[in-house]
Amino acid sequence: MMRRTTVEPSRSSVAGWATKVAVVAGVALSVSATACAADDAAQILKAMSDYVGSQKSISATFDSDIEVITPDLQKIQFTSSGQVQLARPDKMRVRRTGGYADVELVYDGKTVTLSGNNTNTYVQQDLSGSVDQMIDQVQAKLGAAMPGTDLLLTNSYDELMGNVLDGKHIGQGVVDGVECEHLAFRDADTDWQIWVEAGPKPIPRKYVITSKALAGAPQYTLRIKDWKTDVAVAADAFAFKPSGEAKKVAIESLRDIDEVPAGVAVGGKK
Repeated sequence: MMRRTTVEPSRSSVAGWATKVAVVAGVALSVSATACAADDAAQILKAMSDYVGSQKSISATFDSDIEVITPDLQKIQFTSSGQVQLARPDKMRVRRTGGYADVELVYDGKTVTLSGNNTNTYVQQDLSGSVDQMIDQVQAKLGAAMPGTDLLLTNSYDELMGNVLDGKHIGQGVVDGVECEHLAFRDADTDWQIWVEAGPKPIPRKYVITSKALAGAPQYTLRIKDWKTDVAVAADAFAFKPSGEAKKVAIESLRDIDEVPAGVAVGGKK
C-alpha cells in the first residue's frame, strides 16, 4: 500500500501565501469601503439638498476666501464677509464686503439689482421667476460669479452632482464648534469638499472648491455661520433703495465688484 506523504510548506511560502491573501482581502475591503463611502456621500448630500430646498426662508452670514496664483507662482488669498437672506420662491438679498469691493444683489421677484456700494453705481434688469431661475440668469447674462449660491438652490443635489466623477464620505469634522459630516467629490476640472452639519438639520457649514486646471491649485472657501430658517422677513427686506448719489449704469460700466482687486492676474504659469 502506498504511503501518503505530507509535504510541509516552507515558512517563506506560507508567508508569501498569507501576504497574497491579505492583499486580496485588503483590495476587496478597499473597493467595498470606497463604494460605501460613495453611497454615504451621495446620501448625505441629498439629505442636505432636500432640507435646504424645503426651507421657505433662510438667513445666514458667511466668510469667503479666494486664492489667486501670481505669474511668479506666489499664492495670495483675499477675504470677504457677508450676509444672505432668502424667501422662496422668488426673493433674495446677498451682500458681500471685502477689502476691494462692497457688492449687493437684490431680487424682489420682478427686478434683479446688482449694486457696487463702494462705487455708488448699480445695474438693474427686469426678471421674473424663482430664485433658482434668477441665479442662473444672473450668472449667464450679467456675467456675475456667484460661488456658493448653488447650495441654496431647491435642486442643489442635481446641480452639484452633475459632473461628479467620484465621491467619498471622508468622516467627521468640526466647523465653528458644530459636528459635521465631511464629504469630498471630484470632477474633471475641480475637487470640492463640503462639511454638512450632523443631525436633524443637515445644513452646509463649509464649502471648498479647488481648481485643478491652474498651477498651484487655487481654492475658494466659504464658511457659513448664523444659519436660521423660518425667520420673520420685513416687508421691505427685498426692496432696493439706491442712495441719493447712486447712479444706474450699464453692466459693462459696473466696476470693482470682484473679490480680487483690479490688476491682479489670476492663475499661474503651467
